[in-house]
Amino acid sequence: MYDILLVEDNEELAGLLRDFLVDRGYSVLRAARGDDAVRYAERGEVRLVLLDIMLPGMDGFAVCRQIRKSQNVPVLIMSAKSGKQNKLTGYELGADDYMEKPVDPEILSAKVNALLKRSGRAQEEMLLVSGEITLNRKARTVNLRGKPLELNVKEYELLLLFVRNPGKTLRKEYIFGNVWGTDSFSESQTLTVHIKMLRAKIEENPREPKRILTVWGVGYRYEEI
Repeated sequence: MYDILLVEDNEELAGLLRDFLVDRGYSVLRAARGDDAVRYAERGEVRLVLLDIMLPGMDGFAVCRQIRKSQNVPVLIMSAKSGKQNKLTGYELGADDYMEKPVDPEILSAKVNALLKRSGRAQEEMLLVSGEITLNRKARTVNLRGKPLELNVKEYELLLLFVRNPGKTLRKEYIFGNVWGTDSFSESQTLTVHIKMLRAKIEENPREPKRILTVWGVGYRYEEI
């Protein structure tokens, strides 16, 4: 995994920028062609893309469009193309920032640092860790002790609600309203069945649950293990 994918076809400029960024502690992978940049980015090998617009193989706008189809890494465009329309096009295609050449290396470094920090926080917020359970809210996946669990939509939403409220007793009406989207709690059996199915997937012994506990006459309480 590289910190930065530097997409620049000018050898001299690419060398200067690479050396400067490496001196600042970043690992840098360089691509001179647009199609190569897309291939590297789609492999998930980089944390941020510094992207020129005028490139052989595929121009920078097309590269940005392709990257955005599969990756959520920050993209910072560096281009000799000035003007409002070029900037608007870059932002519309999903770029996070736009710098006109010649770029000031110190300002570039500051922008890179800010984008990487912001991206790192966003990734952390997408992951919810509760003991041995990890939820990826973007992918809507769940792992238990590192192994994937197959949950249906309502099981996932139930677990997400519990993980967000550890140690709290949640009333049945509250759970039903949050997961099924209604304040009416006429189908109590629906919740009971889904709790049973979820326990079967996350409890060591569903008959003696340790994570999803019944609070008789009230609802359920989730405990982190």
